Amino acid sequence: MASVFSGVLQLTDLDDFITPSQECVKPIKVEKKQGKSVARIQIEDDGSYVQVNQDGGKEKLEKAKISLNDCLACSGCITSAESVLITQQSPEELLKVLRNNKGAAEQKTVVVSVSPQSRASLAAHFGISSSEAGRRLTSFLKNLGVHYVFDTSFSRTFSLLESQREFVERFQRKGQDNKALPMLTSACPGWICYAEKTHGEYILPYISTTRSPQQMMGSLVKSHFAEKQGLSPQQIYHVAVMPCFDKKLEASRSDFFMNKAETREVDCVITSGEVQKMLEEHHISLNDVEPGTLDSMFSSVCGDELLSHAGSGSGGYLHHVFTYAAKQLFGEEVKELTYKTLRNKDFQEVRLEKDGEVLLCFAATYGFRNIQNLVQKLKRGKSLYHFVEVMACPSGCLNGGGQIKAAAGQNQKELLQKVEELYKEERPLLPEDDTRVAEIYQTWLHGVGEDRARELLRTQYHAVEKMTNGLTIKW
Repeated sequence: MASVFSGVLQLTDLDDFITPSQECVKPIKVEKKQGKSVARIQIEDDGSYVQVNQDGGKEKLEKAKISLNDCLACSGCITSAESVLITQQSPEELLKVLRNNKGAAEQKTVVVSVSPQSRASLAAHFGISSSEAGRRLTSFLKNLGVHYVFDTSFSRTFSLLESQREFVERFQRKGQDNKALPMLTSACPGWICYAEKTHGEYILPYISTTRSPQQMMGSLVKSHFAEKQGLSPQQIYHVAVMPCFDKKLEASRSDFFMNKAETREVDCVITSGEVQKMLEEHHISLNDVEPGTLDSMFSSVCGDELLSHAGSGSGGYLHHVFTYAAKQLFGEEVKELTYKTLRNKDFQEVRLEKDGEVLLCFAATYGFRNIQNLVQKLKRGKSLYHFVEVMACPSGCLNGGGQIKAAAGQNQKELLQKVEELYKEERPLLPEDDTRVAEIYQTWLHGVGEDRARELLRTQYHAVEKMTNGLTIKW
């Protein structure tokens, strides 16, 4: 079974990738007895661990299970947790909750939040528009027993607004804080995990504290939506449909666990490809599903059409932060951005110049080869950028590892191009123009920049030290 996580997380020098023949286990400590040499541990053909004593006797060691939450707490086997992910965050878990709801006295309110990248992937697979895919997927999910289906373009509006404000704050204090800039985006969990585990003290201060759209929606659903519906967070089962397997790891972070309510903000993440498998297992094609009515409470909609944001298929962070900063900091109205390709198509630059002076210099850096170059420049203090949109996958989120793969005989590049076209066909939405988001800032969050908004819309990161004990032994 090939790893489905981002390339950044599979780098062998991170001690992250354990081959499919091995299982995720914590080594068992062997006590050294006086007068005897330390026992050896060997791996049997069936993958079990055996202690071989000095006298040749063998003793099978008990395996210590690792939960998904443990995966983000060590520098060992984060990407080898496929078996854990399958049991903890999978379509089967969603279907189990839906089955348990049938006839139950106390049902879980099941909410599914769908990313626009996943909609575009499904749309390309079935030959329909992205909005049509959203409406048909809503019908399919509700026929299974899901209560609400939301769109994460809505929560991404919060992420873009918070990113804009955070950048301006950082830019204005750059003279007092030499690590205020460049601000690096935080929406990609593969990139975040790499930064935490390899260059913590160097890179983490530069990373935006703004939550990703997935975790923005987690906060909205388990807090604001719960309040509106008169429910406790525990009474809601929240599922996110994402283009990326790394999002499963993001949802499992302890930072996104509600301690008081004892529940995660996002209970389960399933990928675009896993949704397609669900459809196949139910012998259903989206083309045969009657389009449903979109839930508008937490969705960016206009009639029957879903709205999205301008800029890249990874969320448009560079686009929106650049135009906002140009206006707020320099009074410049930027109608159209000019992208300059540098080393390759996944490394692009945008500048704001006036009278020969560079006022703003932004970049988009996708894929590990570009990320590595960026990190090295930051460590040497040679980065000239004010803001960088960083994504682990080449071509960004539309090309995420969880997207539907090309069918037999289909060209993957052509499929990706079709996904990009469908994604960009959606009507653009300016974050500042969403009146419902502005209303939520005032009611639920008590205003822009308030402590409650920072608590619910921001996050933090944790440098993970390289371990030198048995966890990093390469057998």
